Amino acid sequence: MKMHHTPRTLHSAKSWRSLILQEFTPGVARLTLVADPDGLLLEEGVLEGIRERGFELIPFEDPVAFRYVYESRFRSRWDRGEDTDVVVVLRSASQDLDTLPYDLLQAGRKLSFSLSDLFPNLSYPVIAAIDRSDLDALFDAQLRYAPGQLGDNATKDFVLRHVFGIAPELIKQPSDLLRILLRRHYSGQRIPAILDERFIQVIRQNSLFEDWPLESIIPDAQAFFAFLQERWPVFLDRFAAEMPSAECEVRDQTTHYSICTPHYLPFDHPDVRIYVDNLFLEGLLQPVLHEQAQALAKTWVAYGIKVTPEENRRRRIEGLLDSIENTIPMVEARHGEWLHFAYRWAELVALELEPDTILPEEYGERLKMLRSRIDSAITGWVVKRYASLINLPPAPPVMLHHIPRYLARSLVDDRRTKIAYLMVDGLALDQWIALRKVLKEMDPKLRFRENAVFVWIPTITSVCRQAAFAGKPPIYFPASIHTTDKEPDLWTQFWVDQGLSANEVAYAKGLGDGGMNEVSECLYRPRLRVIGLVIDKVDRIMHGMELGTAGMHNQVRQWARQGFIRNLLDLLHENGFQVYLVSDHGNIEARGVGRPREGAVADLRGERVRVYSDPRLMAQVKEQFPESLEWPPIGLPEDYLALIAPPRAAFVRIGETIVGHGGISVEELLVPLVQIDRRD
Repeated sequence: MKMHHTPRTLHSAKSWRSLILQEFTPGVARLTLVADPDGLLLEEGVLEGIRERGFELIPFEDPVAFRYVYESRFRSRWDRGEDTDVVVVLRSASQDLDTLPYDLLQAGRKLSFSLSDLFPNLSYPVIAAIDRSDLDALFDAQLRYAPGQLGDNATKDFVLRHVFGIAPELIKQPSDLLRILLRRHYSGQRIPAILDERFIQVIRQNSLFEDWPLESIIPDAQAFFAFLQERWPVFLDRFAAEMPSAECEVRDQTTHYSICTPHYLPFDHPDVRIYVDNLFLEGLLQPVLHEQAQALAKTWVAYGIKVTPEENRRRRIEGLLDSIENTIPMVEARHGEWLHFAYRWAELVALELEPDTILPEEYGERLKMLRSRIDSAITGWVVKRYASLINLPPAPPVMLHHIPRYLARSLVDDRRTKIAYLMVDGLALDQWIALRKVLKEMDPKLRFRENAVFVWIPTITSVCRQAAFAGKPPIYFPASIHTTDKEPDLWTQFWVDQGLSANEVAYAKGLGDGGMNEVSECLYRPRLRVIGLVIDKVDRIMHGMELGTAGMHNQVRQWARQGFIRNLLDLLHENGFQVYLVSDHGNIEARGVGRPREGAVADLRGERVRVYSDPRLMAQVKEQFPESLEWPPIGLPEDYLALIAPPRAAFVRIGETIVGHGGISVEELLVPLVQIDRRD
């Protein structure tokens, strides 16, 4: 059965998702086989809709891994006479369904979905490049404007205008382009390269932008913010010179820039100015020294002026408090909102914990209330939407196990690429902010392309770190889920499956102190293409920490200044590696609510989580701690049952304060994923 819809059917549909979800009626068949070459079933909203209808989805990628899950989780239930609604998804064309194993073909009904069915009048190569989360706007535009058959360029223009709100022919002034780029890069909006090329092509027809570095600042957020950073002092000079009683000279425009002309940007245009405060508050731009600092600090440019460290910190904390209080994602938020929010929150936490920071009492109370609101919001969101993240496409990575597949694409694109994967065990996002600051001070040439990813729940090392190296959900490694001993094998096997040989892959752990001997020995291998390195120093600091989160930040900063990370980055860059840094989980300061009185020993007796294989034992402990959360085995072996401690609480002696992990909080659940390179 192939999905095919006439224009009348398309026009009557509420959304593109409804056209797909209408095919999933519980009880019709216990097994459904779907050809999904465009990954439509792996979109967040579709996954959630399928789950809400009671269906369970298994991608058919690795036949051996698939067979394990299929036999253990579903065939055994059918043999017991239980009914299920299982969907097997094949990421290829409908005719390829016949290549599935015979027993599946005998038992399952067949469906097929494709973008060409949903958007019959638009160019397929163009719409195939669009992120699936942007298909809503495209589908609505198709219904509203009913375009005829469009070629490549006409489709690109249609998508730019109606999906991304970009009409290149209407960009007449620098403020027009800055507004579009600020909206895009500040929110982390992803626009396919095929559309950026068209956008640049049209913009280049305007001679006003002839000498603008469009090829770098349009697709690359880091280049764009560097461009703004270099032009900010020039703007301040002119702004100060126009102030009453000004004695400031406009800066010489022969100043050397790493990014070429133009020299002056209209930061004071209303469409641009609205973003300026947040860019400095969130650390995307850095305030600068100015000879008229005292006068400028009394105007709207204040956040971009360096005064005293204490005053700059106070202003940022105050501004971030206001911003964060108004932007906590709701339960219906898409995952990208949490990824963006997590960095904003981490910036505030890192500021709060900088040395010599003394917060006014009112700020302390606001932070306490804010933490409570955020904990409640992330827990509610996770309960409803977390399960839909697991099978999302790996580009961009959304969860830890997506990262190896994302990295593998780099190797396929260029056979000369070499990749270093730095797993900093236990590094929270706010601690990354502190680490990043030290690294920038030690080596200003380092560049950081920063993102965030979700880790696994429960947020513990043996679950999360193995998934990050295996490139698979934990359900696929049940025998080692309580240990990390199999990590080297899982890491090597992943890359062998991608076509590398075992001697092109290396792994080392226990790093973080001392010299580089072990890493250097690995790098001497003549054919080495991929190296995975576990840096466990932060995790060791955490498990010995008695001074709370503030003590953690202090120790992380001290460790960073000892130079291990900087030296490691130097070594890897000198040997031609692309470097990616990630963490397996974060950590929080938590207060003891008592130890569970367990009739039998739990499989894992963590401070923020207890794990059981017996649901009756977990239920007994849940009665002792009614505010704890029973976490279902989402992406986990069926007998891996986690009881999550209440927010900011730990299963330790009442009143005792610890720094730990295992539970659900923004700090534990969202971690940094950073590409680190060096500016030439």
